[in-house]
Amino acid sequence: MSLKHVVESQQFTVPLLMELFDRSRLMERIVARGGTLDYQNRILASLFYQPSTRTRFCFEAAMHRLGGRVLSTEHARTFSSEIEAEQVEDSIRIIGSYCDVIVIRHHETGGAARAAKVSPVPIINAGDGAGGQHPTQALLDLYTIYRERPLDGLSVAFIGELDRGRTVRSLAYLLAKFERVKVFFVSPPELQMKPDILQYLDRHGVSYELESDINRVIGEVDVIYQTRIRADRLKGPLRYAIDSTVLQHIRSNAMILHPLPRTVELDKKVDDDPRALYFRQAANGLYVRMALLTMLLDG
Repeated sequence: MSLKHVVESQQFTVPLLMELFDRSRLMERIVARGGTLDYQNRILASLFYQPSTRTRFCFEAAMHRLGGRVLSTEHARTFSSEIEAEQVEDSIRIIGSYCDVIVIRHHETGGAARAAKVSPVPIINAGDGAGGQHPTQALLDLYTIYRERPLDGLSVAFIGELDRGRTVRSLAYLLAKFERVKVFFVSPPELQMKPDILQYLDRHGVSYELESDINRVIGEVDVIYQTRIRADRLKGPLRYAIDSTVLQHIRSNAMILHPLPRTVELDKKVDDDPRALYFRQAANGLYVRMALLTMLLDG
């Protein structure tokens, strides 16, 4: 199957996900031997209108491991011609003539979709807006789960600041493609998941619950997906965090994931617990993004 752009999670079918995951396993072996030169004549442009460390480095490392080259900017919104009101569409048309694929993080929801409409080369959405999507993060999240257990019949708790959570939104879309999935959205009411995601889950027959008490959920699920919580958005005490006390109530075979970076919502004491897979999750991003790049460039 061919990919033209990677803009949103909804565009992935289950067969396409399985092809991606098969390629990701192959990329693990390629990285173990030091990479490949198969894409040495290809150039990736990373165009970031918002700061990023992990996502930008991961994509650039992925392209280097494939033998390709990278053009990079992290503060396009600050120092590029965008400050003189050049539209993203014009920037993409021009940059697309310099490279073979563009990875874009845009400050506006829908920025990546706008770019894809005019781009002469594949566009990869590396996060758009507050409450938009971050599909490649969701793909590496799902791959991490897939490596550990079946995706059908999965139960997942999303915990934290969910209303603006690009990663949670994107992963919820992907989970809706599998059978007998149960989702718990655990958050203060004012930070709860937005209706558009809930309506999507309803249309696809996915069971979900909205919950405000972490203690009612953490012992019942296969995957705990903790997200960042900004203290200035919480009206009460921090009750949506994982620490050594919470660990005692989590299933012995559960998985603890976090898209990182973290703040107060994930105690560093959790790092040594065998159920804490967030650093492996981050490492998997390299393989998944390498696989995505090959699918786009081979298409």
